[in-house]
Amino acid sequence: MSTGWAGGDAGPPPAPAHPPRRPNPRPRPPRAGDALTGAAVRPSLGRVSWKGTPGRLAWPAAAAVVLLVTAAVAAVAGVRMSVAGPAIAAGSRWHAGPGAPDPSGTDDAASPSVASPSPDPSPSAASPTPSAQTGPAPAGAPARFATLPPGAALPSGAQCAAWVRARPYPENKGANKRANQTTGHGIGTGFFTGDDPRANTRFGVRVDGQFTGTTREILRWAACKWGVDEDLVLAQAAIESWWQQGTLGDWTGDATRCAPGRGLGVDGRPGQCPESFGILQNRYPYEKPSWPGIATSTAMNADLAYAIWRVCFEGYEKWLNTSERGRDYTAGDAWGCVGRWFSGRWHVVEGEQYVGRVRGYLDQRIWETGTFQQP
Repeated sequence: MSTGWAGGDAGPPPAPAHPPRRPNPRPRPPRAGDALTGAAVRPSLGRVSWKGTPGRLAWPAAAAVVLLVTAAVAAVAGVRMSVAGPAIAAGSRWHAGPGAPDPSGTDDAASPSVASPSPDPSPSAASPTPSAQTGPAPAGAPARFATLPPGAALPSGAQCAAWVRARPYPENKGANKRANQTTGHGIGTGFFTGDDPRANTRFGVRVDGQFTGTTREILRWAACKWGVDEDLVLAQAAIESWWQQGTLGDWTGDATRCAPGRGLGVDGRPGQCPESFGILQNRYPYEKPSWPGIATSTAMNADLAYAIWRVCFEGYEKWLNTSERGRDYTAGDAWGCVGRWFSGRWHVVEGEQYVGRVRGYLDQRIWETGTFQQP
């Protein structure tokens, strides 16, 4: 994806580490009357995010799962944050996220030399290494947030805020200061247009972006709130924007796809406007009810991105089995949902390549390297 910088004094981040997305990467779920011919069905409203589904983080073996679950339950007794379930299933950038072809015919993003996705990114892959901690976990606050299985009771935003603030992290992206102190808003009751109404009744109503903190704290809050492994979140946000909320992407020359106040030429590219905004590159044309929060609030951007991931992870997007796919869509595939964020399809080549890049950053723990720090 090409990016335009709208951040502060820290300067622009390096180009996002993935190639451009194919046109119209995230079609809306098919509806009655649609002629399914194999071509992408154009998405309409809420971004059933096609930004990309990271490669699936999975547990090494059944024995390891038992040990992890036991340890988590012991450490977080009385709290529903124990690790239960096979693997991290990700995904949602067909919310049409970054990576869409640049209408100018150019692409600023370089393809980094990072690990390729495993041929079968299944729950049998290795789990992410836990994030480095700043000290002993405060009593009652999970040391880290892991993936919760489909159907699990998710902690509230307020509970996650308390846990995250009990383990503070310093700011390493100073340009995000204003956006990090700006909260978000609701997205209404009809954001998700898929084939399962629970996407809205269980998850859409929870999106509000009501958190402030440092950049890493905000990402941890979103991971906690939506039951997704925090290291997956930290790695995907690095791929999408280098953790810079001011990142702009998926430029277009179609004025009908510009966000309010962000018309053609407003953001520095004559005749173009960005479709994607923020730390996870949420794509405005498919997420209109989320405006302006996805641009002005880091918390809102991350909150919605992982709500979309959770909808996919829960198995609420059966329409993915009606279009091009590398395998049948099922619930509980964390990395499959990450790839879907980028490609808008299930385990297709473009999504798997995106997952490989996210996994590469996760393996490097890129957010802990010296070059990543921009306080």
